[in-house]
Amino acid sequence: MRNKTIVLMLMMALAILPVMSVPAETAPDPVPDEPEKIPVRALILPKFEVEEMTGDFPGEAQYYYESYLDGAEAYDIPGVTGGSRLYVKDGAALFILGMGKVQAGLNTMAVLQDPRFDFSEALILSTGCAGSAYEYGVMGDVFIITAAVDFDLGHHADSRDLADESASTWFHDPDFDDIAVVKLDPELTESVYELVKDVPLETTERTRRYMEAAFDGAQWAVRDPKVQKGTTVTADNYWKGMHDHDNAVLMTETYGCPDPYALTEMEDVAVATAVKHMGLLDHFLIIRDSVNMDVFMQGATPESLWDPEFEEEMSLASEDSIEAADIFETAMKNNFAVGKVVIDAALEGRLFKERSF
Repeated sequence: MRNKTIVLMLMMALAILPVMSVPAETAPDPVPDEPEKIPVRALILPKFEVEEMTGDFPGEAQYYYESYLDGAEAYDIPGVTGGSRLYVKDGAALFILGMGKVQAGLNTMAVLQDPRFDFSEALILSTGCAGSAYEYGVMGDVFIITAAVDFDLGHHADSRDLADESASTWFHDPDFDDIAVVKLDPELTESVYELVKDVPLETTERTRRYMEAAFDGAQWAVRDPKVQKGTTVTADNYWKGMHDHDNAVLMTETYGCPDPYALTEMEDVAVATAVKHMGLLDHFLIIRDSVNMDVFMQGATPESLWDPEFEEEMSLASEDSIEAADIFETAMKNNFAVGKVVIDAALEGRLFKERSF
């Protein structure tokens, strides 16, 4: 009897042991909802501003900021260089990329990769000033860019080292062909050009006289500014002169660009490469205005333009600049007059829905 009692007690203990040793199941913690991304319809990417964002002499950002972003919330973007912030308001966004290919390319990537924002349906607009190609553009023109070329890839020589000092100082290297040029989406650039080609542009009387004097009254130099298509050639240095003008023409032809060499600037091939890497090239547009020429004018020399002793003449934004006459502010207005038409279409959802305006 005693043995039966012991066995019964052991069986009862074993029966309740799992209950005592295994904790009761608890419901898993709820997975927090991911915050909803902020949709952006138009991302505006100027390269610099002159002092304040509003109310003073305009740089590349001011007219866009005043029209679309005044009072906008500003976001710090991880990984950017230069201390700029992303301004966002009512579907528009603006970020000042900084100058030069490295800074502009890195900052474009940082902005587009920020997980708080949805750029999948955005117009990505690189905008700013540039120098016109001799015999193709005048100061005050605005360009819809169809291809961006990297001026620095290939081989460069000093003309003094060539057997023929008048020959090209640039030599093509086909190993760079895949990265030396970015051709923009032809459907987008053509649609935008048709939309804006008749936007009226302005110039100044001082600029008219300047261009006439600088180029001996040549017909191409004295016309009114207009909207054009063309190729931009991006350099990490601010160059001038007929030798490098000829190099830029040769590069544009060598890489099979759809339109002639029109402008030179310091960022766009890098911005285009970053956008292409993010799979958004068919949403990318470049609008640039001309504030000077790619050749020396009015007796200017490299020393007179770039020696620190001549600091005032170096500033394209100065009304006393011997390079830009007084066109800078007017060219910024021209740029904005064209860009606003396109941005409004993007914000209204008309730009990519049907590619029809």
